[in-house]
Amino acid sequence: MRIHKLSTQLANQIAAGEVIERPASVVKELIENSLDADASEIIVDIEQGGEKRIEVRDNGNGIHHDDLILALDRHATSKITSTHDLAAIQTLGFRGEALASISSVSRLTLDSRHQESDSGWKIFSDGHSTFLKEPSPHLIGTSVIIRDLFYNTPARKKFLKNERVEFSHIEHLVKRIALSHPNVGFRLYHNHRNILDLTPAATIIDKEKRIAAVCGLEFLKHAFFLDIAHHDLRLWGWIAEPTFSRSQADTQYFYVNRRSIKDKVVTHAIRQAYEDVLYNQRHPAYVLFLEIAPELVDVNAHPTKHEVRFRESRMVHDFIFKSLHQTIAKIRPTTSIVSSEQSPRLAASDNFDDHSRYLPITENFNPGFHTPIAKQPIEPYQSFYQTPAREAVEPLTTTQYSSGIPPLGYAIAQLKGIYILAENTHGLIIVDMHAAHERILYEEMKENLEIGQVPTEALLLPVVISVRKTEMLCIEEHEAFLMSLGLSLEWIGPETLAIKKIPTLLKKTDVGQLVQDLMADLSTLGESKRVEETIQKILGNMACKAAIKAHQD
Repeated sequence: MRIHKLSTQLANQIAAGEVIERPASVVKELIENSLDADASEIIVDIEQGGEKRIEVRDNGNGIHHDDLILALDRHATSKITSTHDLAAIQTLGFRGEALASISSVSRLTLDSRHQESDSGWKIFSDGHSTFLKEPSPHLIGTSVIIRDLFYNTPARKKFLKNERVEFSHIEHLVKRIALSHPNVGFRLYHNHRNILDLTPAATIIDKEKRIAAVCGLEFLKHAFFLDIAHHDLRLWGWIAEPTFSRSQADTQYFYVNRRSIKDKVVTHAIRQAYEDVLYNQRHPAYVLFLEIAPELVDVNAHPTKHEVRFRESRMVHDFIFKSLHQTIAKIRPTTSIVSSEQSPRLAASDNFDDHSRYLPITENFNPGFHTPIAKQPIEPYQSFYQTPAREAVEPLTTTQYSSGIPPLGYAIAQLKGIYILAENTHGLIIVDMHAAHERILYEEMKENLEIGQVPTEALLLPVVISVRKTEMLCIEEHEAFLMSLGLSLEWIGPETLAIKKIPTLLKKTDVGQLVQDLMADLSTLGESKRVEETIQKILGNMACKAAIKAHQD
């Protein structure tokens, strides 16, 4: 074909493919617009996971009625006017693509009243054209209603997950944004049910309650506050002690100038700070805020604005690593966790929104490169070749098979009391006696366990754990699965769970931590093999202890 210019509708739909991935993407763009409009109250109303209807209402400054139709055009915005503004962006939105992209793949109603207007006005768009505006009795602020998302792009609609999964993305998004804007109230509804109600947090106590509502009360109990500044960088927030680690990275919130981001530099710095205290693929939990001069960070690196680019990435990396590394080094298991009413550290940072306040640099703070801690040498095991030879070795009895030669052949001798020498049609085979016997016992115990039901044992004192609202929904949904694992769970409070019965093989494990990891897997991945893997590990240890040892007659 000859080169031609795309239609406005097709260009908007292509742009929507970059910005609007799922209903949660729509909610993100609309909430960011509300926050940029200085809203103090935001209401999000969802139906059928957002596929049928999304409504976001706010009490912000509103849109002037002469700008309503222009608001649905591509690259139309009130937030930047020149390249100088682009180099120092301080708003969450700025590209002017959100409403245009959303309106191209849905039926949109935009209803707003500017703070200087006497009445509200609204317009409609069906993905093809925009209808004329008409008066409305709207209060000061803006309401955007999205109906039938992706109705005119069925290929995109096929990629949507079920209602529960899509809404879980929306709920997680609202909570993530709510953490970075404690002065704004958020209400979230799904199918006319109130799921989340976060009032504006004016005091430290209220802000801690918001953190507990999002991250769970257990996180707050094990969290330490830090506030470190150096030149134009400031890192503050809460990090959980290493003993409060997670099986999934589901309690990790990082913000750059109150913008939620995912960045490889930041992730590597945090992982490196925890590398000496977290093992076995555990994940740290944290809510951290990085404040940096706007001209030192490029937020225009990705259409969805999830990624940023630092001008001095190495400096940012070392600052984050050193700040966390020094803080973690001071944490001890016996350190008491005090409330914000008793903690001078929390009281000193009462004003979350004071971005001009930079605390003095901490004593002996050095944002230089990390010097790895020297590892202690490990004493090598004594070589089995130094083991005294046995005076005589009795050949093992040949196992009789009904047909053919066994895969490992026939045993002909034993070497050093450790290895079995066997012969088959291909030649000589050396078998680790202990490993072979261990495998045989493991398979026998595993088969016996699979034949019958999982043996369970009632706990004399139930194990009590705190759970989040999202995990509560997972427990209700996977109740049959949990019972099949031999777990008996009972609610004893709004967010408190009692473990009353467990598989007998797990009686010596940390059942509370295991169930919390199990719930994290279910809420994040929708499935979990954690209990089965733990039982198999125990069976492996039992088989190892029962298997014949070296030099054992």
